[in-house]
Amino acid sequence: MAVDDKHISYRIYLVAVFIFVMAIAIVVKLTNIQWVEGDYYRKLAKQRTVRNFVIPANKGNIYSADGSLLATSIPNYEIRFDAKAPKTETFEKHVKALSDSLATVLDRPGGYYEQELRKARANKNRYYLIARKLSYTDYVKIKGFPLFNLGAFKGGIIVEQETVRKHPIGKIAERTIGYDRIDPATGVEVGKGIEWAFKSYLNGKDGKILKQKIAKGQWKPIRDVNEVDPIDGYDVISTIDVFIQDIAHHALLKQLEDYEADHGCVVVMETETGYVKAISNLGRMEDGSYEETTNYAVAESHEPGSTFKLVDLMAILEDKVADTSTVYDSHGGVVKYYGRSVRDSHTGGYGKISLARGFELSSNTVMVQAVYNNYKSNPSKFVDHIRNFGLNKTLGLHFQGEGRAIIPHPKDKNWSGVSLPWMAFGYGVSVTPMQTLTLYNAVANNGVMVKPQFVSEIKEWNKTIKKFDTEVMNSSICSPETLKKVRAVLQNVVKKGTGSKLYSKDFSMAGKTGTAMVNYGKAGREGMYYASSFAGYFPADHPKYSCIVVVHKPNTANNNYYGADVAGPVFKRIAQKIFTDAPSTNKIKQLDSRVPKQDSSYEKYTTEVNKKTNQVPNLKGMPGMDAIALLENLDLKVKVIGVGKVKKQSIQPGQTISKNTTIVLELS
Repeated sequence: MAVDDKHISYRIYLVAVFIFVMAIAIVVKLTNIQWVEGDYYRKLAKQRTVRNFVIPANKGNIYSADGSLLATSIPNYEIRFDAKAPKTETFEKHVKALSDSLATVLDRPGGYYEQELRKARANKNRYYLIARKLSYTDYVKIKGFPLFNLGAFKGGIIVEQETVRKHPIGKIAERTIGYDRIDPATGVEVGKGIEWAFKSYLNGKDGKILKQKIAKGQWKPIRDVNEVDPIDGYDVISTIDVFIQDIAHHALLKQLEDYEADHGCVVVMETETGYVKAISNLGRMEDGSYEETTNYAVAESHEPGSTFKLVDLMAILEDKVADTSTVYDSHGGVVKYYGRSVRDSHTGGYGKISLARGFELSSNTVMVQAVYNNYKSNPSKFVDHIRNFGLNKTLGLHFQGEGRAIIPHPKDKNWSGVSLPWMAFGYGVSVTPMQTLTLYNAVANNGVMVKPQFVSEIKEWNKTIKKFDTEVMNSSICSPETLKKVRAVLQNVVKKGTGSKLYSKDFSMAGKTGTAMVNYGKAGREGMYYASSFAGYFPADHPKYSCIVVVHKPNTANNNYYGADVAGPVFKRIAQKIFTDAPSTNKIKQLDSRVPKQDSSYEKYTTEVNKKTNQVPNLKGMPGMDAIALLENLDLKVKVIGVGKVKKQSIQPGQTISKNTTIVLELS
């Protein structure tokens, strides 16, 4: 018996020791968690229940040169209700009034909202959805409704904001305006156009808001205020003129539809500054409609055809190896080099004609002979002219994906006997429409080659952050004598050459037609198609704008695929519409006469400006620019949606002004 008792005692001791060791281990572990690893676990717990969420900053707006909005950030609001937050007496006091108020803004009766709010409270729903995609105006209204006006803790209102990028002018110039977004498939930031190229200015600094995790993996803001307020981005003032852009877009669209073409582009550039006033890039979709998907004018490098003959003429005149009066025999419309034929589009050729007339009629045989005969012993001299004109390199535009020029050189391993004659009529070389236009614009601009620009200024409200002044790439592409002769010949192309269908005695234009075979070496004749083009400027005597039109793969059923037939009419329509429909006059009459309507508008504006007030004025019906000036004088920040006169204002008249508050104006 004594032995059994002894064994029992040992077991008890062992159990006691084990319990004691375990207790010590637990104490050590608790001490370690509390004091050694305490900060880590407290941080981990906070991360899992409380987290900072990013509030994306509002992007700056993109404006046209005439002040129209091209792209803007519109805030959308989502409002939810924490049904547990209000006290019972507070909820019962305001629920009826809140429901009736919600019915005035949303699309359901007050009884529905009262029933849903009571159900949410009974179910202890802390994240009940009230409304999505609300405008700023509606958000401000709802935030001021009974119960919700008590705030997040007492009233249970939960507000979440997202920013949506909108293009007020729709699809026009969509590809040039571009985008900057996160690819949902890869999570990588991607973009195009002005939005992407100038994102460092447009994108502001993101803010932060602290949220707490609640039921069902949902997160609720802890406070009404943000931890860090987002800072808006700068505004970008583009060179695009909406009036000219609209003309160019619809002129190109009509021609693409009429010829069932695959795609095309048009660019209108201000001669002296290089500012691009309009650019349209339209491609045919599967349903036969046309949309902007690719910036063909900037990205598509291809054989230009006869518009390249301007290079021939300028090089020949600069080197004085021939003159515009030098006569060449077109040899019945066919000349051969190394067993390969160069043909004129006109069967039988043009007989014996001058170099100038050969250019005006776009004679391949004349232009090729002029180049080959004078440069065959030293082709590098001709190619060097092309390089001096800047056609061998990219323009260095802000946009990504600029097309690469291909200009063969005699030192290249793929140079052959036909390289030089083929270059003379725009084959075996590759340039973008924008590069071709830049050369023609230099001719129009008295020999000064300027870089194409799409943005003129970066602004923060009325403060200029950065200006993009005219950038001269080449101060003189040729001698004044050459320039004078070239401009005369380009004008004759329209008067009595291949562009004669465009001629108007009332309006002067100058330029060159082009018709190129594309993919002529691929898949036989089946893979080949035509690209029709016209490059030039207007008015011819005192050029204000230069323009290029390129149409790829027009329907050849009626044999009308030449540059003069397909691209030329687009050029003419743009040129004439700009100067006949432009909102300007040549002569200002009765300059000193009073206009009663203007006087009344000015007096109304002056009265409002001179008022000493700390209340928001009634702006409805006031011109947008007047309203902006008035509000900024009252230390309010202004965000504008649309153009015209004030239709709505986010802060109602009579409310007390808080300094640096943002007011949103909707114009129509």
